[in-house]
Amino acid sequence: MVKKASLVILISGSGSNLQAIIDAVENDQLNAEIKTVISNQVSAKGLDRASKANITTHVIDHRSYHSRENFDHAMIQAIDMANPDLVILAGFMRILSRTFIEHYKDRLINIHPSLLPRYKGLNTHQLVLDNGDKVHGASVHYVGLELDSGPVVIQAEIPVLDSDTAQTLASRVLIEEHKIYPIAIKMHIDGRIRLEDGQLLLDDNPLTVPLLWKEGKLISHR
Repeated sequence: MVKKASLVILISGSGSNLQAIIDAVENDQLNAEIKTVISNQVSAKGLDRASKANITTHVIDHRSYHSRENFDHAMIQAIDMANPDLVILAGFMRILSRTFIEHYKDRLINIHPSLLPRYKGLNTHQLVLDNGDKVHGASVHYVGLELDSGPVVIQAEIPVLDSDTAQTLASRVLIEEHKIYPIAIKMHIDGRIRLEDGQLLLDDNPLTVPLLWKEGKLISHR
């Protein structure tokens, strides 16, 4: 039997992407075990989701540390106890230090609510509306040193409707996030996708354009 991959998931809020990953593990979509869920917010709803699934949780309050580096060092100590194959950012709302990112090089992934490299940072849905974009979506990427940077594995696209508000866009994008994040995680833990000297490889071939999830299907080439 193939050994289960060890996952650590970092959250700050409601944990809906965490729930999608929990569901994927419980449904045997992912041959993995979530070793621990760590939040920088004691009131994060995602902690309740983890507890209900009998997953160990930790709260590491960033406000208790004098610097980002000290906070990240505490995070590293907690994460390394689980010896994870993959560290997953699921709505973790802290900018990570170079030391943290390099410590988990090639095994740290994030999901961002835009079609990267467009709209890094916050308020992506409103920016899409303000700029009159016709298409919006989400991206799963390996974490680079710059904010919301790093090789993109998969993107989900949705049309922007005339009736959309930032809130309705956010809700529809989140539905797609819950679909593509487990797919990307599965590709990583199955060894299908990996980074080699900064180059993203899919089945040992360079992946120069992200995979696309559109209308409920995974499209290999755009």
